[in-house]
Amino acid sequence: MNEAREAVLGRVRTALRDAPMHAPAPARGYRTEGDLDRAGVLDLFAERVADYRAEVTRTGAGRVAEAVGDICASLRVANLGTPSGLSPDWLPDGVGRVEDRGLSVAELDGLAGALTGCAVAIAETGTVVLDGSGRSGRRALTLVPDLHICVVEADDVMAIVPEAIERLGPAAAQGRPLTFVSGPSATSDIELKRVEGVHGPRSLHVVIAE
Repeated sequence: MNEAREAVLGRVRTALRDAPMHAPAPARGYRTEGDLDRAGVLDLFAERVADYRAEVTRTGAGRVAEAVGDICASLRVANLGTPSGLSPDWLPDGVGRVEDRGLSVAELDGLAGALTGCAVAIAETGTVVLDGSGRSGRRALTLVPDLHICVVEADDVMAIVPEAIERLGPAAAQGRPLTFVSGPSATSDIELKRVEGVHGPRSLHVVIAE
């Protein structure tokens, strides 16, 4: 076995003998800023999120709790799991709050849904990014319950991916997990039949607070 390994590695070394020691710097001629105004960015984000079969609600910044309450009423949701840093102003009256301080998988599975904020959102791709912070919550909170309601503040919606990646730099430097969410969890079997809820929440509701 060792002889075979050395033979293979020897051939690799021979093949790389004349190769440059350092890879060339990647070309970075791509766009780093979008060209839409703020209204256009929000319109595009709402459109792209809906394309992924997520539900979109647009509301005023001071009416988030009302919007969340309407969603819970329509789905008959009695309680929501939340990260510890979530704004209490986003919680509607009459819906119980179960703060996630290390809930077990069984406890998470018993929740009617999860309510979180996000780190950033991307209009071009209709994506919400969670970074494990106080209002994003840990990854399990948004993967185990069957419903995820995510509040996205208008200022956190970036037009294109490079803008969002720059915003996520501090979280990445701190080693926090980044979860990119584009619609509810979905997969297809060998016959290309779409099945939702296999790897995460079956329902995603995005509340855009403008």
